[in-house]
Amino acid sequence: MKKLTRGAMIVATLMSTTTANISAQDEDPYLWLEEVEGKRALEWVEERNKHSLNILEGDKRFKGLMERALKDYNAKDKIAYGSIEGGEIHNFWQDEKNVRGVWRKTTLNSYSSDTPEWTTVLDYDALAKAEGENWVYKGRNCLHGTTRCMISLSRGGGDAVVVREFDTATGEFVEGGFSSPEAKQNTAWLDENTLLIGTDFGEGTMNESGYARQVRVWKRGTDLMSAEKIHDSSPEVVFNFPVASNRHDGTYAGVLQGPDFFTRIIYLMNEGKLQKLDLPLDIEMEGFFGDAMIILMRKDWSVGDKTATAGSLVSVKVADLLNGEPENSLTSIFTPGDRNSIDGVSIGKDRIFLSVLDEVTGQLISATPSDSGWNITNMGMPKNGTLAVTSADEWSDMAMVNFESFLQPDTLYMVSGDSAPKALKSLPARFNAAALTTTQKFATSKDGTKVPYFLVHHKDVKMDGTTPTVLYGYGGFEISLSPGYLSGFSKLWVENGGAYAVANIRGGGEFGPKWHQAALKPNRQRAFDDFIAVAEDLIASKLTSPKHLGIRGGSNGGLLMGATFTQRPELFNAAITAVPLLDMLRYHKLLAGASWVGEYGDPDIAEERAYIEKYSPYQNVKADGKYPEIFFYTSTKDDRVHPGHARKMAARMIEQGHPVIYYENTEGGHAAAANLKQRAYTDALQTIYVLKKLAD
Repeated sequence: MKKLTRGAMIVATLMSTTTANISAQDEDPYLWLEEVEGKRALEWVEERNKHSLNILEGDKRFKGLMERALKDYNAKDKIAYGSIEGGEIHNFWQDEKNVRGVWRKTTLNSYSSDTPEWTTVLDYDALAKAEGENWVYKGRNCLHGTTRCMISLSRGGGDAVVVREFDTATGEFVEGGFSSPEAKQNTAWLDENTLLIGTDFGEGTMNESGYARQVRVWKRGTDLMSAEKIHDSSPEVVFNFPVASNRHDGTYAGVLQGPDFFTRIIYLMNEGKLQKLDLPLDIEMEGFFGDAMIILMRKDWSVGDKTATAGSLVSVKVADLLNGEPENSLTSIFTPGDRNSIDGVSIGKDRIFLSVLDEVTGQLISATPSDSGWNITNMGMPKNGTLAVTSADEWSDMAMVNFESFLQPDTLYMVSGDSAPKALKSLPARFNAAALTTTQKFATSKDGTKVPYFLVHHKDVKMDGTTPTVLYGYGGFEISLSPGYLSGFSKLWVENGGAYAVANIRGGGEFGPKWHQAALKPNRQRAFDDFIAVAEDLIASKLTSPKHLGIRGGSNGGLLMGATFTQRPELFNAAITAVPLLDMLRYHKLLAGASWVGEYGDPDIAEERAYIEKYSPYQNVKADGKYPEIFFYTSTKDDRVHPGHARKMAARMIEQGHPVIYYENTEGGHAAAANLKQRAYTDALQTIYVLKKLAD
């Protein structure tokens, strides 16, 4: 997560109770704040925003910070990242003129030049104006070899989207074409006249998390509600996504089902019907290559005399899966060691590209099939940074790969076949890196585990405990935090003399599935202990001190912030808690929360509730606690993590007598920002907050 921010306070007259400490069993007096668009709740939000913005936006430094952030976001010399599609490069571009963005394309040769000649495919600002809608682009799904795409449009930035068929040849939405009303939904092309779709088909067709229970086959020209149902599931199943692979060497389609967030059941179309494959649950299907399915293992899988180890990438022929004989062709592609992991898998025409983390820095690996298995080649990308395949073409074997580090700007490389990577474009330096240094350090957690973290600071810092420092963390859902070029908040903070640390705590994916699984469910406290250990190490090193140390995180990272400041408030003087989960005894009842039971546990099960309520921030904040002034920020339009988490936590803390900053953007979805201006705005709010708390 790269965005954070929250701020505000609360008016006593809006409170429904004056009880200072409320046990987990007592009635929640702030349930009314879960009414996202409720009149009383929005009045509370307005009052809190007014209070907080008077403090933050009213600071004389605010305007300059926002302008600096926005200048970078709107810069004309940004890298125009794109996708390789049919020999062309397609790009989604935003700047001060194109606030909502424009979908445009160019030829590969033109893209490789310094001044590409772009052709507009769809102007989202013009579309929003013409239709009187606050459209936010949420992606597209195009059928190779045709001009047809399904475009996803969100009102205000939420996860729920309207899906409409678009023709790239005419530049128009298809009259009478496929169009599905607003819902959390997914589509996959079977052919030019047929879609697989999972959406809201009416009462009883959406699950507890607000995602589709059913997948249907939708024929062109027919009514969506009469589409043939080919798949259904029980309400507690987390998701059912239609999937399709249309490659030069084979076409496959089916349904990817998630019983929980980290397990998968795969159904493939076989002779016109869905067939459930006999595979372990603890996998991730990465796609298809030739006649094989490519699978990432989360746990060991033994079948016949073969074993695929946790964290490894394997291939199995589809025919063997359909016949129930995976042992016939189960083959290891790449098996990481203890200190590295597969961070990304991208499938090309003749090879598979692997982004591999080695001690949390990236390498690019190419895997090609041979008669004896798979040949593995390191493709020779730069070291000590982060690599990301931004696009891989399954029809040409070309890929674009980005490299960056904390102090080195992004460079985009083109990879084609066995040729050495070729640098295409580089981002100009946005700050003076010569004055800075970056190191990787290790802290020792409560149970003795060595936890890595990255640290960026000015070379001339005095190790006397006075350096203003912000520590960022996430620690969940197998998400890895690797070095990324300082931008937005992190750039503004470091430019103003601050140090910036990034903790690679358990719960993330830095060292593969075991690193993630070590902090699941009853072991969640390990992630918090790891983060606390890094904070203590920063203090012990004499770089900073509790007076000058702040913490920052969003979403699951917002939970990390909440647990950390309620458990060890004496370590910090600031905490940015963005789009957070905080009421962990009700998270599964709010929006997409039920889909994360596999990560946190189920509060409705007594045994699991017992360990969740020990750390749930909302239940553990105390009137007699001595907390720093916390900065909460969220979005009214976040339909993933309910804004009620931040609202209720702020309300409770204010009622208990704690100072709180609270800011709620009225649009923006889970990113809490719907456009570049809003991103710059929240960057500046955060920077002002930590400057006032840690540096002034």
